Amino acid sequence: MTPISTADHAAFLRRHPTSSFLQNPRWPQVKTDWRGESLGAFDGDRLVAATLVLHRRLPVPAAVPVLGRKSLAYLAEGPVFDPDEVELRALLPALTDHLKRQGAFLIRMGLPGATRRWAAQDVRRALASGEHRSITELEPLTVHDGADAVRAELERLGWQAPSASEEFEAGQPQFQARIPLTDDDGAALDVDAVLARMDQTSRRQTRKSTRSELTISTGGVEDLPAWQALYEETAERDDFTGRPLSYFQRMFRELNAAEDTECTLYFAHYEETLLAAAIYVRQGQFAWYVYGASSSEERKRYAPRALQLRQIEDALAAGCRWYDLGGLSPSLDPEYPLAGLTRFKTTMGADVVQTYGEWDFPVDRLLTKAFTLYMSRR
Repeated sequence: MTPISTADHAAFLRRHPTSSFLQNPRWPQVKTDWRGESLGAFDGDRLVAATLVLHRRLPVPAAVPVLGRKSLAYLAEGPVFDPDEVELRALLPALTDHLKRQGAFLIRMGLPGATRRWAAQDVRRALASGEHRSITELEPLTVHDGADAVRAELERLGWQAPSASEEFEAGQPQFQARIPLTDDDGAALDVDAVLARMDQTSRRQTRKSTRSELTISTGGVEDLPAWQALYEETAERDDFTGRPLSYFQRMFRELNAAEDTECTLYFAHYEETLLAAAIYVRQGQFAWYVYGASSSEERKRYAPRALQLRQIEDALAAGCRWYDLGGLSPSLDPEYPLAGLTRFKTTMGADVVQTYGEWDFPVDRLLTKAFTLYMSRR
C-alpha cells in the first residue's frame, strides 16, 4: 500500500457508503495525539482499497535511539475494500510492510464487517431469563458467509485474534448494538416500523416524550459549551471520565467540513431548562449515536428518548441502513455490571452485531508484550 491524498481517500469512502467515520481522513484532526496517514492499494490506476492509519509514538523522546521512532499503528474499522475485488493475502502483507518501514512495533486492525447478528428480542429475553452465559450461546439471526475463512486467512498471515472477553476492549468493542433501518430486502423502514422493534416500555416512553412539551433543537459550534456543561454533569453523576470541550469542537468542525458526513448536536429543553443533549454522526448510509448527556430534572418527560427518536428520524430521512448505539458486553448474566447497557440498547430495538474485532500484528514482540502489560494495568 502507498500513501494517497485525503481527497482521493474521501472520494473512495463515498463509493463505500457504510464505511465508518473513524476512517474519515479528517479524523486525525480530531485525534490530535495521533498522526494520521491515508494509504491506498491500486489495481492498475484504479484505487481498490483505502485505509486511515493512526500512529501513536511511544512516550519516549524522539531522540532516543530505536525506541524514539517506534509507534503503535492503529486501523479503526479499516481497511475499506470490496472483498469480491481484493484478497487479504495480497492486501495485508503490503500494509504490514509499509507500516514496518514507518516504525510500527505493533499494528492493530479492526477489520470492517460483521460475522454474526442476533435479534434484539432474543437477546433481551435471554438476558431476562438468566439461562445463558453469553450472547454467543444463542442462535444467531444471520451468519455471514466467509467469516470463518477470513479469520483463518488472518491467522495464516500472522495476525493474532482478539481474546474472548466480557469487558469492553480498549479500542472498538467487538459486539455492537445496531438498529436496522431497512428490511431484509433492503427496503427502507418507516418510523413506526422502527418503534415496533422496541419493547413495550421503551415504545411507551418514546411516545410519551413526544407529548411532554419538550422543545427539540439542533445547535452549532457556539452551543457546544452548553453541551459540555450537561455532559460534565452526567460524567460526575455516572462516574465516568469525560472528554474536554476542545475535543468536541474539533469533532464538530472537522466532520462537518467533510463531504457526505455530518456531526449534529441535539438539545431537548423543557421551557428554559436543558434536559438532554446528544451528538450524532452520519457518514454515507450509516448513522451513530456517539455521545449523550442528561439532567436529573424532569425525568418523567423522557427527554433522552425524544432525542433518540429525532436521531432515528434523521437517519431514516438520510437513507441510512443502520443506526448504531455503540458497543456492549456479550455477557447475559443479569447481575453483570454492564447488563443494564445491553438491556437498554436491545429494548431500543437494537440487534447485536459481532464484528471481527481488533486483530494484532506484533512487529516487535518484546515491545508488544510490554505495551500489552501496560494497557492491562491502566
